[in-house]
Amino acid sequence: RWRGFLEATTSEELDSFLNGGKRTMYVGFDPSADSLHLGSLIPVMALAHAQRHGHRPVVLVGGGTGLIGDPSGKATERVLLTAETTAQNAVAIRVQLSRFFDLSSDEKGLMMNNADWLCSLNLLEFLRDIGKHFSVNEMIKRDSVRTRLEERDHGISYTEFSYMLLQAFDFYHLKHTLNCELQVGATDQWGNITAGTDLIRKKGAGTAWGLTFPLLT
Repeated sequence: RWRGFLEATTSEELDSFLNGGKRTMYVGFDPSADSLHLGSLIPVMALAHAQRHGHRPVVLVGGGTGLIGDPSGKATERVLLTAETTAQNAVAIRVQLSRFFDLSSDEKGLMMNNADWLCSLNLLEFLRDIGKHFSVNEMIKRDSVRTRLEERDHGISYTEFSYMLLQAFDFYHLKHTLNCELQVGATDQWGNITAGTDLIRKKGAGTAWGLTFPLLT
């Protein structure tokens, strides 16, 4: 905090939560290319610091969400990658990320790919079980969506509009299966992170937290 590394948190009680024992937290990395960019170093640093202080990082490669594309920070629609290219990028990024963390046991750290659960989802079940918890009125207020809606020439497709639901489901899935209680990311992920904390609360899955860092400029 003193160094300006923290941007925003979903609760002022985050300090006592992190100091209260070993916690599991995650960051998602988008495989839109076969290499991470420099800005990705910031959330990597956060997870590395957390692991050195006894917490368990979950490094999540977005092999599933990468097929959709995150509209955050984008002025126009992404070019959709093929499933093959996304999978190849995910493998390359996994190699890079593995250099930063101790993944010698599941208790020390985990690296996962959300394609393992997203690609097998049933559409109707997802809409009934997850989609019903999202208000379109609230979704269009999120920065990642609102700025795109203001672009008359481009707008936003339903594909990218639905990205928020998938990232929120990631958080819910990790909370349910690993008791992952904290998602961290850059400040442009605030809307996606809070969508996840809201979903976990509405599903009665306990408490979840969010923490963001400034974007690298």
